Amino acid sequence: MPIYEYRCRKCEKLFERFQKMGEGGEKLACPYCGEKRPEKIISAFSSSKGGASASSCGTHSSKFT
Repeated sequence: MPIYEYRCRKCEKLFERFQKMGEGGEKLACPYCGEKRPEKIISAFSSSKGGASASSCGTHSSKFT
């Protein structure tokens, strides 16, 4: 299930919700002030191409010693 980010229109605090794709925020209320119908915001995400990639932790692939 994806995580969606919302911003309260009243207190402007950000919060997240796990929701099924296609569900809207019509029934949501701000967990901080209770205001109904928060604004869904576009969040940053990252993706990677298929296949092998170099590790960001280093190139040595032996076991820990």
